[in-house]
Amino acid sequence: MTAPGLSRHSSWQALAALCVGLFMTLLDQSLVAVALPRIREDLDASLNQVVWVSAVYLLTFAVPLLVTGRLGDRFGQQRVYLVGMAVFTTAAFACAFAPTIEWLIALRALQGLGGSLINPQPLSIITRIFPRERRGTAMGVWSAVAGSTGLFGPVIGGLLVGTVGWRAVFFFYVPLGLISLVMVARFVPRLPRMAARIDLVSALVSLIAVLGVVFALQQGPEFDWAPWIWGVLALGALAFGGFVRLQRRIGADALVPTALFAHHNFRLGIIAVSTLGFAVYSVNLPIMLYLQQGAGLSAQVAGLMLVPMGVLSVVLAPYAGRLTDRLAPGLISRAGFLLLITSMTLFGLLMLIDAPVPAFLAPVTLLGAANALAWSPNSAITMRDLPASLAGAGSGVYNTSRQVGAVLGAAATGAVMQMGEGTVSFGAAVGTAMFVPAAVLLIGLAAVSGFRADRPG
Repeated sequence: MTAPGLSRHSSWQALAALCVGLFMTLLDQSLVAVALPRIREDLDASLNQVVWVSAVYLLTFAVPLLVTGRLGDRFGQQRVYLVGMAVFTTAAFACAFAPTIEWLIALRALQGLGGSLINPQPLSIITRIFPRERRGTAMGVWSAVAGSTGLFGPVIGGLLVGTVGWRAVFFFYVPLGLISLVMVARFVPRLPRMAARIDLVSALVSLIAVLGVVFALQQGPEFDWAPWIWGVLALGALAFGGFVRLQRRIGADALVPTALFAHHNFRLGIIAVSTLGFAVYSVNLPIMLYLQQGAGLSAQVAGLMLVPMGVLSVVLAPYAGRLTDRLAPGLISRAGFLLLITSMTLFGLLMLIDAPVPAFLAPVTLLGAANALAWSPNSAITMRDLPASLAGAGSGVYNTSRQVGAVLGAAATGAVMQMGEGTVSFGAAVGTAMFVPAAVLLIGLAAVSGFRADRPG
């Protein structure tokens, strides 16, 4: 189902407007990371406090995604997007004036909540305003913008921090936020609302479940997996079990309707995106650690080493989306997953043998092409057969799965690196960690190999 009366030109204008917000929320992870050393110095913060500047954003971003996706169905995706952008931009502006690290952490939590309101809406809107045969192309553009954040974040962040200071990083969001508010209000249609109500008990239980799991996995290494961390993880797991039972009992008004999982491609796509999140968001740290500490490159040169990855992701993603509309489901996705596995395995092998720096350009290039071929087709195939009434809930589940996968990946690769530290060489410790996401991607490869062309069921 697409938006009635919306021309092809208007659909692309709406997509362009939505991509501004997508760019902002995903850029944050790499942009703010560049500023953390200066923030620590200027605000006299401890290492744990400065880690929380990023961690609290990811926490408040990931935890409400199931709820915020459904809020778009209930109150309208455009309206929820605009509220989220207003919160995100206002919080960013306030962050620029934060007098203490405590204030900055609190404001970052608010900014993450704004990002959580924004993030599920574009995928849901794209599903509703583009006909099935053009959704792959639209998802390709969406994925290209998402991929570009990894390229532009370190560059923009380094320039702003080096020339103006860390507060400029947060000021940077303000004009973009205002542009996004105007563009979305002007070009994105107000689509019919699809959900009659939101079950508050389900919302509360889902928040406890995701918060428990994400917090425990995120902070477990920091607290050396103390017993209370395991308690939080167990609480999250129990809440998740209770949440599943609630959704089955409630039926059509469920926060995550069980009807979603009647769609074959959606079921497989959720498995695939979880493994993508696990792999892609976990490899940046070992790669950057090796290039800087193992190979002795400066932060600037190490960042430049990854430019081919960002460029290829941006250039190839729209074409990958277009091909997804024309070729057999899963064909492009399988190629992407195979390239991801090859790239990460090659990274690991090169690190193990302490290969010369130019050799790493091969897996960097493969990783860029793989990102384009994996993300865009998976998004398109997972979402394209969902009816409009399930688009918001489906987007919330999709984004939550990606974020939880990312937290799992970061925890797993970090644990492997820590186990190898002091017992094997640095290259061996970091290289071994690269094999973890490569192995997990085999599950995703099996999932996308099961995509099929027929409609729901």
